[in-house]
Order: sequence, then structure tokens, then C-alpha cells
Amino acid sequence: MSDVIRRKDQYYILASSSLADGRTEVLKHGETFAVFDRYGDIHQVLPGPQGLYHEGTRFLSRFELSLGAQRPLLLSTMVKEDNALVRVDLTNPDLMRDGQIPVPRGTLHLCRTRFLWQGTCYERILAHNYGVRKFPLLLTIAIDSDFADLFEARGRQRPRRGWRLNTIRSKTGLVLGYKGLDETIRRTSVRCSPAPKRVTSDGIKIEATVPPHGDMTWEISVSCEIKPRRSRVFLSYDRAHREASRTLQKARASNAHVYTSNEQFNHWLNRSIADLHMLISETSQGLYPYAGVPWFSVPFGRDGIITALQMLWMNPALARGVLGFLAATQATESRPEQDAEVGKILHETRQGEMAALGEIPFGKYYGSVDATPLFIVLAGAYYERSGDRDFLKVLWPHVQRALQWIDQYGDPTGMGFTTYARRSVSGLVHQGWKDSHDSVFHADGTAADAPIAL
Repeated sequence: MSDVIRRKDQYYILASSSLADGRTEVLKHGETFAVFDRYGDIHQVLPGPQGLYHEGTRFLSRFELSLGAQRPLLLSTMVKEDNALVRVDLTNPDLMRDGQIPVPRGTLHLCRTRFLWQGTCYERILAHNYGVRKFPLLLTIAIDSDFADLFEARGRQRPRRGWRLNTIRSKTGLVLGYKGLDETIRRTSVRCSPAPKRVTSDGIKIEATVPPHGDMTWEISVSCEIKPRRSRVFLSYDRAHREASRTLQKARASNAHVYTSNEQFNHWLNRSIADLHMLISETSQGLYPYAGVPWFSVPFGRDGIITALQMLWMNPALARGVLGFLAATQATESRPEQDAEVGKILHETRQGEMAALGEIPFGKYYGSVDATPLFIVLAGAYYERSGDRDFLKVLWPHVQRALQWIDQYGDPTGMGFTTYARRSVSGLVHQGWKDSHDSVFHADGTAADAPIAL
């Protein structure tokens, strides 16, 4: 990768292409998210965000649909207002034979609908023939997985990686596997129903004859599996969609509902709520708004706290989930390699092979100077809003430890300012809300050196 740029901030995200080059679509559920192009395809490009990711690893790096030997023509791409499902409409190009066009463009309509649910990507492909003759259909889906860690997808080079396992083929699909240096086995399981005509090591081929004015449907599931955990239960497209819709409706019902006489304002508000709900994941301590797809689809302390504060009037349960999660992950010892000190609140936590091996410090990383005081602010605001005394009793020891951190570590000189200076050689240079490597500087433009009071 000659285009990887070494910067003072070694976690710099490469600008490998303009965002205007091609719009991408995004889905997310829980610890899983997907980024694909307007055709619904995933192209094998590194570095680059396209792929199906689960718990910090890209489980699908290629998923390209071809009609015969050609790419279909794009008609439209639509994401539902609740962000739960993407629909892509395609059609055939002019199909030539002996210099003639026996099948004109627009004869076949392909409709791809896709959503995520519990670590699996579900897709339905509907083929409708608008012609007066039978349509000989050949669909090829090229499939591969590089099992790249998310930081590899961002452009980080690694001297060593794990190894690919042999691809397992069956009548209905294939299983791709990878054993990481962390001894964890990750598998991508692809199933097609009804069974495709052929399954190869690099994809599936569907052959059928679509009758005039008739249609045919295929359902494809792509599951992300991590061993030694139990394998996932495979659901039909319809059942998974019902469960996903029911869960989303229940989650949205917990919010206060606001209606106005201005439909444009209502649409803006509903769009904002839908975007936020896509980012929210269920943790063992409750709801938590993740920071952003694709590169920051994990819990961040500062981001979660500020989001919970802004949403407190509408849904205080979100603040309770954030407080519970950050209390459970509060630092209990001093670990310089993680910029952790007793009582300090988490900056971010990540999963994946590189985090497990310590190749990046972000398995649990505490390089945030303001997350700890903000945690105390949120605790007070939540109690004022909810009156939840029982929860506050559980939370109180964590609040006390956070206060002690401010006095002992956050302001070691007693000047009344919280200051930061990284102790981890691979940690963040700047640890306030402006945490890019060049975000804090003097009036003449020279970089400011730590310790820095924020």
C-alpha cells in the first residue's frame, strides 16, 4: 500500500478518494454495519470503507452483482426514512446478439432490498419480466472477504496477519474463514434460497427463466460468526424483517413524540430521530449511541455523554444506559499504555483483532480529558430529570471516583484547570473535543506541547 501516509497522528484516515466520486449507502444494527455503493454492491478496495463489518472486522469485502457478463443499469436507490432498509432498483442494459438487440433495456426489473439484523445481512432479489417473451436470467454474485481489521480498512499497515481458512461450499452457499493472530476464528456464512445453480469458491451463480410478466425471488443471508461463540440461528428474510421492525417500533415508542403544524419541521425532526436510532446499540448496561459510521461505530465517552444530555428531555433511558456503560468501564488502575488512571472515564472501546493484540491502544482507551467531568454533569442532570434515586445509589461510588480523578490526575498543579498529556506512546496527542493531531496550536500556528489545560 504505497498510498499509506505516515503522519504524526498515526491513526490518520487516508483521503483515498473524493466523497463526491460515488455516493455510498449505510446500514447499521448493533455491532454490525454495512457500507455499499448505490447499486447495492461492495467493491474490494483497500483502503476504503465499503464492506460488511461486525465487531471491528470486515466480514465481507466483495459482493458484486452481474447480469450476464454486464453490470445492470441503476434506476434508483432509496433508504427508508427509519434507516432500517435499503432498496435498489436495477434493469438490464440493451442485450446484443449478432449486431441486433433481441432484449431491449428495461425489459427486466431487479429489485434488491437489504437490512441488518443480529449480525446478519439479509437481502431479497426480485426479478420481474416486463417483456412478452421468456427472459433467460443469469445472475452472478462475486463474494470475498479480506477479514481486515477496521484500522486496516482505514489504511493502517500490519507486519503480520492471520491466515485464511479453506472455503467451504455447499448446495446453498459458502463459508469463508479466517484465523487471526488472536487465535479467534471468524467466518462469513453465505446462504441463498432457493439454492443457486452453481456455487464456486468466489461466489454464486443463479440461472432461471423468468416467464413473461412474471417474477422470481431469491433470498440471500450473509452472517458474521466469531468462534468459539455459538453459530447464529438462520432466519428467513420475512421473519428477520418482522423481528427487526418490531424491535425498532418498540425503541421509537420510548421517545417523547413531537408534532407541529409545520410538515417540513416534522420531517426534519423525524429524520434526526431516525439517524440517532440507527446509531444506538444495546449494551449489557442499556442503550448507547455510537459515535458514527463507518470508522467510529463504537462507544465513545464524550460523544455518548453529550448525545445523552441533548436527548435527556426526550428519552432519559438513553442517559441511564450511557452512565451505566461508562461506570462499568471506568478505570480501576493506572495503565500508561491506555492513558488510564483510577476513576477516569472511557474515551473509546473497540473490538477486533488489532485491539485484542494491543496493536492499537483502543481496546479500552482513556485518552479524554473532559469525559470524566462530563460524566458527573450527566449523572446530575439525569437525576434531576428522572428522580431515579435507586440508580443514583448504584452510580454514586463511580461519581466519587470521577471527582477524585479530577483533583488527583486532572488538575495535578491545583490551578483549577483540567490538563492532559498522553502517557501512551501510541495514544492521542490531543485529548479534548478537538482531538486531531493538529487541532491545538499557538497564535503563530506552531503546535502546542503538552501538558495542555482545556
